[in-house]
Amino acid sequence: MLPPTTDPSLLYRLRDGIAAVDAVAAAIVHLDLFTSLVREPADVAGVARRFALHPRPTDVLCTLLAAQGLLHRDATGGLEVTPTAREFLVAGSPFDARAYYAAMRDRPGVADFLEVLRRGRPANWPGEEGEADWHAAMRSEAFAEAFTAAMDCRGHVLAPAVAAAVDLSAAARVLDVGGGSGVYSIGLADSFSRLRATVLEAPPVDAIARRTIHAAGLDSRIDVVAADMFAAAWPAGHDVHLFSNVLHDWDEPDCRRLLARAAAALPPGGRILIHDMLLDDGKDGPLWAAEYSVLLSTVTQGRLYSAAEIGGWLGELGFEIVARSPTALGRSILTATRGRS
Repeated sequence: MLPPTTDPSLLYRLRDGIAAVDAVAAAIVHLDLFTSLVREPADVAGVARRFALHPRPTDVLCTLLAAQGLLHRDATGGLEVTPTAREFLVAGSPFDARAYYAAMRDRPGVADFLEVLRRGRPANWPGEEGEADWHAAMRSEAFAEAFTAAMDCRGHVLAPAVAAAVDLSAAARVLDVGGGSGVYSIGLADSFSRLRATVLEAPPVDAIARRTIHAAGLDSRIDVVAADMFAAAWPAGHDVHLFSNVLHDWDEPDCRRLLARAAAALPPGGRILIHDMLLDDGKDGPLWAAEYSVLLSTVTQGRLYSAAEIGGWLGELGFEIVARSPTALGRSILTATRGRS
């Protein structure tokens, strides 16, 4: 599997950031967030309480506004309105630009994000049977085909970069948890001739993975196991567990459950690989990641996380992050092993 010869980052960033402007408009037009924070400062939890918002999308919104330079997180986590936001987005300023956004009040995307903020549930991505939740919609064969195709084309950019960023020459078998079409397993198998892989996927995506792996001529080296990764037993005999663009689909408790299952199943010396777009540890960037996190919060149960957040969860399981390597499209891969006792 060869990488592309040109950089498609702009094309992917346009799509990843599509919901960000609606989130900003919701903060300005519906919450008047900046005026509120000037009058009474708060942290993220305080903002959620003040406006009766769900903590997860509130965190996503505040991360976006910090990445845009409109909010600043102080050392204690408090949110400070920056000079730009104070001058243009606070009532009473001679340069008050809130009216410029007022026409966006009834924009469907703004209403959708406001609903996500209030309920903490995905909005407006229906499947065949009208499910608003992407996770529920994935049970539909038509939706699963379309969505997996979208992730597979992105995977053809990312998978060669993943294979170049990690050394699995001494690994025996990788478990590709929630592996979608199998594109990452295919990329790794292409790069490491001794490596075998298993894609763990729920129906109907497991059938798509089998088809993709067969087309790549790798049936003898890549298996597919159809199972719910949260409920079913994981296949044994793997010394590497890969989560590629998986954790961002789930809220923190579910991410912890998945990592705990990996930690329990891996042998001594086993590795956990986490490939994703990562937030800065200060939750104030990068802007592309903050924008993409908004989109994720509107269609999944998750958001993007920082390496510090993920490292904290892993630390509680006896693992530590030993390497972080960039891949492509603003993503990175974290390598975690069991810490020294």
